[in-house]
Amino acid sequence: MKISDILKSKKVTVSFEVFPPKEWVKIADTKEVIKEMVKDKPSFMSVTYGAAGTSSGYTMEIANEIAQGGVSPLAHLTCLTSTKEKINSVLDEFEANNIENILALRGDIPKDFVMNEKQYYHHAYELVNEIKARNKFCIGGACYPEIHPESSNRVEDIARLKEKVDCGLDFITSQMFFDNEAFFNFREMCAIKEINVPIIAGIMPITNAKQIKRSVELSNCSIPKKFQKIMERFGENPDVMKQAGIIYATEQIIDLMANGVNNIHIYTMNKPDVAHQIMKGLSAIIHE
Repeated sequence: MKISDILKSKKVTVSFEVFPPKEWVKIADTKEVIKEMVKDKPSFMSVTYGAAGTSSGYTMEIANEIAQGGVSPLAHLTCLTSTKEKINSVLDEFEANNIENILALRGDIPKDFVMNEKQYYHHAYELVNEIKARNKFCIGGACYPEIHPESSNRVEDIARLKEKVDCGLDFITSQMFFDNEAFFNFREMCAIKEINVPIIAGIMPITNAKQIKRSVELSNCSIPKKFQKIMERFGENPDVMKQAGIIYATEQIIDLMANGVNNIHIYTMNKPDVAHQIMKGLSAIIHE
């Protein structure tokens, strides 16, 4: 089922993100993760495009496993280091496997990577145009509630997002954030600039204090004082930090929904127990 139709048909959606293994020998373990996660009946599940966008990994294999579990898969696709031929080959594979949903991303810049004139893709909107031309897929994109790390200011960032959305995106999913006010401000600016597609709020449950540095680097997000205090108090105790992180993420989601944000995407880090506990905490709200 296309995610655009899911978003239209349901009052509230909660979806999960998973990532494929780097080595085929671990594919069975990842499939077991998927089997556990689909039990919570997420609205859909996204699967990332290899490790940090450096390869296709086993995205298709995991997407098919999600579909077999009765959940609609959303396959990530990055373009920065790909040729036009490679992208079209992947799109052909998606079509052949009945993958209807794609999250179109530029991808992270690899270490020591240098942009050059011979590159076919430089920005995500170019990939969106490529996918849109096929008229086969529901297309999503990424957004940054607290400004893309490479944008000089919010005005520039929103302008680039508007350009990408106007190429034909059906929805956008935010990078993680820990301060809901930042998301509410971002949502308001999108409305002002007539970015009218559904905005899905991305939530990362921090269950290990070591996660936070990498999370901040990837999403350019701020850490509110409330969450800083949680890490200071519980960060050295893994079990307690895990519980506190799950509760904080659940409370974030409840506050978002109370303020009219009905579409949530959970960055699960392939942890079925974490996803399950959050869904358990939201059970009555989801089925309101």
